Amino acid sequence: MKAISLYSGAGGMDVGFVKAGFEPIWANDFNKDACETYKLNFGAHIKCGSIDDFLGEVNSLKKIDIIYGGPPCQGFSVAGKMDPSDPRSRHIWTFCDIVEKVKPNAFVMENVKALGVLSKWEPIRIDLLKRFKKLGYSANYIVVNSKDYDCPQARERVFFVGFKTFNPDAIPDLGAMLAPYMQPGLTVRESLKVLDKAGTGNNKGVCNAKITIAPNPILRRSPYAGMLFNGMGRPVKIDGYCATLPASMGGNKTPIIDEIELYQRKKSWVEEYHSKIWKGVKPLDFQEAPKRLRRLTVEEASILQTFPIDYHFFGSQSSRFRQIGNAVPCNLAYAVAQMVKGVINSNNKKLKFCKTARQMEIELN
Repeated sequence: MKAISLYSGAGGMDVGFVKAGFEPIWANDFNKDACETYKLNFGAHIKCGSIDDFLGEVNSLKKIDIIYGGPPCQGFSVAGKMDPSDPRSRHIWTFCDIVEKVKPNAFVMENVKALGVLSKWEPIRIDLLKRFKKLGYSANYIVVNSKDYDCPQARERVFFVGFKTFNPDAIPDLGAMLAPYMQPGLTVRESLKVLDKAGTGNNKGVCNAKITIAPNPILRRSPYAGMLFNGMGRPVKIDGYCATLPASMGGNKTPIIDEIELYQRKKSWVEEYHSKIWKGVKPLDFQEAPKRLRRLTVEEASILQTFPIDYHFFGSQSSRFRQIGNAVPCNLAYAVAQMVKGVINSNNKKLKFCKTARQMEIELN
């Protein structure tokens, strides 16, 4: 099945879609290092540069089964300025324009959770679905958590999915359609078993950013939320799921891991410290954290994003961290790709529909 990969980054979505049986014949990203990473793993069909410079080329492609990709999300993210006029936000409409020209059998567009849930962005959600309906696609959106799709990371994202159909008024029940592909992810501990100890063997990409303890910690009931340390790096829950990996990893925003807990199965230092502070013990004032605490390595971040262990990344360490943090978890992409492929192969016979548009609390007409 022929595919076009847009805003490809390091290829996280491509890993999943290729595994499901799709063949990307054309791809694009503007980041040079990400494009080199893509070439190392998928081939030279990626075009590096602004998508605006390649619209004529991509729009000329025909008989495409699917277009997938994750347009820049900074304009919609709660981690950004949430500015609808952010020039990067326009790329969701560029994605729509390409779908209109190429007319694939299906499309998948990924973005941050905020675009799928915040009332601030409801007009954009409605306009997107109206646009897809006008183009002849039965479309809907769904917010999913990667931990429910064989990923050791709690990362929520929205997916807009559409199928070319004779009934664009129908709305696909994506929750029901994805349900057969749900699979709880492994824990962080189970996932990292494939790697050697940090700094050795297949796990050498150590981040040396210091870890110091916050004198005025922001406490939450969970020791893995709030802020116990200076900087934005949160501790990783070894026997659970990692929090969302940010693209800003590489410095003091890199998640923190307890080596003694991971390798020797000792009690978590973070949990014990959090318990003491919660009970009123004075925080350690700007002290350097115990040596057992360190930053996540590049290789560990890659595994937690479910990239294959033999995946090749190009660029500096900070660039590799950024590529990983920007990626769609590969196993989540695989689940979505399997669902979409099943619908395409069945000529939409497996397409399940909601009864009314009110399920999304909107009117499309």
